Amino acid sequence: MVVRSAGFHQRRQGFRGQVAALLGRDRPLADVTDTEIGVALTELWGQCAPATWNRNRAAITSWLLWCQTKKHWAALSVPADAERRKESADETRAVAKSTIHRLLSRRDIPHREKTLWRMLYETAARAVEILALNLEDLDLEHRRAPVRSKGGAIEWVYWDSGTAHLLPRLLRLRDGSTRTHGPLFLSERRPVPARRPAAADICSHTGRARLGYDRARVLLDTYAGLDLHQLRHSAATHLGDAEIPLQLIMGKTRHKNPRTAMRYVKPGAEAIAKITKILAPRRRTH
Repeated sequence: MVVRSAGFHQRRQGFRGQVAALLGRDRPLADVTDTEIGVALTELWGQCAPATWNRNRAAITSWLLWCQTKKHWAALSVPADAERRKESADETRAVAKSTIHRLLSRRDIPHREKTLWRMLYETAARAVEILALNLEDLDLEHRRAPVRSKGGAIEWVYWDSGTAHLLPRLLRLRDGSTRTHGPLFLSERRPVPARRPAAADICSHTGRARLGYDRARVLLDTYAGLDLHQLRHSAATHLGDAEIPLQLIMGKTRHKNPRTAMRYVKPGAEAIAKITKILAPRRRTH
């Protein structure tokens, strides 16, 4: 059993490919030591944020456990000194509603990005779910679309007038006609032959490919210094600020566990500032 035959080398399994590059792609797995696994983890993600370290450590641990229990391969494991790291909650991840509205009204923001960000905010959906949408999925009349969420369930996401106003222009072609099928969000250029994606990810009207997560992430960071998940996080926080019941917020975000949803619905900075006024001295009336 060699490292590459377990799928470490495949590009779609990125973290495995990175580990394989450090360990040696053709080495028998039985020759790799626990210490080497720990060294590879440290070299790859030792300087990353605790959440990133923990996520990749868990992925490697899960894969090694699968090797042991399902395939009965060498009993390799992540060493004890490569332990989980304490994650500190970032209380500033929710962006103020006024900040989001200012961002989405900026004239220097391309229409595609403005539509994507507005849709992410109004649906409170995960970016990968929205980027995977096709035009055939859209129920424009009822302002909704089905997405495949974590665990594989098919669930509805809903948007409102902001997204509904932006979508027609996004779908309009240069000749005045409208795109009717294919990916909703498209890349700027047509793909080169060497990196041509699957047919389902190419628009037959324009020849352009589906917009990728990495490109979408870079653009939001470039224009606003934000990450895509902050739009979902902010939407849930703003619903909580509006005193929407947790059950309804969970329905909107499609969280199954109330404890998980509670991380997103802590009162935001605007709500805290608002109630602080209660503590101010009374204004004089004369």
